[in-house]
Amino acid sequence: MKLLNVREIALDLIDTVEKSGSYSNLMLNTAIEKNHISGRDAALLTEITYGTIQRKLTLDFYLAPFLKKKPERWVHNLLRLSLYQMLYLDKVPERAVIHEAVNIAKKRGHKGIAGMVNGVLRSIQREGVQGTQSIQDDAERISIETSHPLWLVKRWIKAYGTKKTEAMCQYNLTAPEQAVRVNTMKLSRDEAVSALKEEGFEAVQSEVSPYAVRILKGNAAKSALYKQGAISIQDESSMLVAPVVGAKPGQRILDMCSAPGGKTAHLAEQMDGKGHIDALDIHAHKLKLVAQNADRLALSNIHVQKQDARKAGELFEEKTFDAILVDAPCSGLGVIRRKPDLKYAKTEQDLDNLQRIQLSILDAAVPLLKENGVLVYSTCTVDREENEGTVNAFLNAHPEFEPAPLEQISITPEQTMIQVFPNDFGGDGFFISKFRKKEIN
Repeated sequence: MKLLNVREIALDLIDTVEKSGSYSNLMLNTAIEKNHISGRDAALLTEITYGTIQRKLTLDFYLAPFLKKKPERWVHNLLRLSLYQMLYLDKVPERAVIHEAVNIAKKRGHKGIAGMVNGVLRSIQREGVQGTQSIQDDAERISIETSHPLWLVKRWIKAYGTKKTEAMCQYNLTAPEQAVRVNTMKLSRDEAVSALKEEGFEAVQSEVSPYAVRILKGNAAKSALYKQGAISIQDESSMLVAPVVGAKPGQRILDMCSAPGGKTAHLAEQMDGKGHIDALDIHAHKLKLVAQNADRLALSNIHVQKQDARKAGELFEEKTFDAILVDAPCSGLGVIRRKPDLKYAKTEQDLDNLQRIQLSILDAAVPLLKENGVLVYSTCTVDREENEGTVNAFLNAHPEFEPAPLEQISITPEQTMIQVFPNDFGGDGFFISKFRKKEIN
């Protein structure tokens, strides 16, 4: 695999993401498999694709003084891709980056485009890029330096303050580590760490979740343990959710938004494979992932059904479930490190619309829960309105529910909700809250 091919594939990916709104992580995995890319080439493709998308606003700020007019999309992305390599990759010579960029411009365009690309990149090579010290407004500076949309930075500053917002935005530019959840029905965490090390992985126990192992080197999805159903790939923050439900063997549990099934499987493992979990999702193709996951882990107590969670009452009688998990559709702003394109795709209007959906799903859960039953609401976002705002609106509308302590999370055993930020311990941004349905006297 020549470097030129890797850069051309990266350009195709970046261009398609911007044009169609496709998720870069899914497209990248497909491109690696389709083109049989491995080793250093796969690492380079991943780095320059994610990096260019991740720092798009910063790169545009640097490019602006050198562009007389905005070029067409693919040319703009070629300049971004090339400048990213020049500024952020130490092992690739600038002359090689410029040479490859000009060749791609000739191949895809014409001499005029190639000349413009060459001129812009060589001017930057000679003169360097402008600094951000002239930007007086904190929100605007953070937006440019960390490549987060200005409306989002302002929203976070309003919710959490400038210092916390800047730290989170900076951290969102770092690569996430892989973590795995140990299936304790099959082995202990100590045994999992030992087995992974024997396979050549660097693995350490997590201090965040008693079920988590951090993978410092290697892809655990290719391990024998994974194929045997002894571990699952799951973020540490996400692993905090299922234990809060407090599921026990023999209970009946409802997972209203189950795909892709990580938390569903964790619930089933907590129940020692006994009892009954109804796993719903609105998308049939995503439910297949839940079923495949259950099969790999040999969990026979998970039963999948395609259904809009807001209409769950059409499937079940009232007071059917001992506990219900609503891992709700959300903006996903806690997983920007994994999906860097996501931050450009969302709008404030999207967040307002999502809260309405979240509340309607919670409303649908109310009659299905037994008295004294537990309802857990979680998201993978750091947006205060989607999280605390949704919780407060739900409790105001449903006086028959009361907040319940998160006793299963050691860091907040007395709190009734927790907001985890990406920079807290390196996991995804996550929110978890818990309610209990009061008994009627």
